[in-house]
Amino acid sequence: MSDTKAASVPDTMTLTEHLAELRTRIIRAALAVTIGMVLIIVFYEQVYDFLLGPYRDLCEAKPEDFCTADLFAFSPTEGFSARLRIGMYGGVILALPVILWQIWRFVVPALEAKEKRYAIPFVLSSVVLFSLGGTLAYFTIGRALEFLIAWSGEEVNQAFAIDKYVGLFGLMIFAFGIGFLLPVLLVFLQLVNAVQPRTLLGAWRYAIVGIFVLAALITPSGDPVTLMMLAGPMIAMYFIAVLIGFGVMRRRRRAS
Repeated sequence: MSDTKAASVPDTMTLTEHLAELRTRIIRAALAVTIGMVLIIVFYEQVYDFLLGPYRDLCEAKPEDFCTADLFAFSPTEGFSARLRIGMYGGVILALPVILWQIWRFVVPALEAKEKRYAIPFVLSSVVLFSLGGTLAYFTIGRALEFLIAWSGEEVNQAFAIDKYVGLFGLMIFAFGIGFLLPVLLVFLQLVNAVQPRTLLGAWRYAIVGIFVLAALITPSGDPVTLMMLAGPMIAMYFIAVLIGFGVMRRRRRAS
């Protein structure tokens, strides 16, 4: 089903039509991820050097016995699986605008006409916030590794497997990226009147506790440095989303 047809589908769709629409959106998102994955694998050496940057900078700034910037493959297939994992993570990131657009087009029939106009702001803000979260994760992983290496003890020699390092890096980027999407979700819920800004503001204490719990759950390294670096911006963006909600409510009252 094309986007033009999807924009004109009625608000009530049969289960079969919903499933067909979902299949179309999934196929398009998967195709975008595949194309992005191929591009990342083609430029694998440059991407690998970029990912190794924080760890290499950490080792160069520390004494020689603190860590070494070399990554190791402990099985014949580990290097190959690391390449595929980098390609998969990178493919999803490159295809993120397409994925978000397909998600939005799938939920469009359930929205009112005035809510459908938020499609482009929804996609753009999500991409920007996810990118900001991923960027923060890139500059945070060095501090996280420094903490983890220091707490492992002076008698422990550091030898990181490439597959484990890539996995940690990818999960860090996705954890921060998803965490930074919190304001988009909150603003969307306020736009569709699923929750009121006063309710969110009144529950700020529970929200802060919930954000710390969520950050602890999605933080792959489990260290306090990463936890604070993720929870702090999420708390700030929670209140920003509430302020945006108050602005939307005020504009609606003036319009009515």
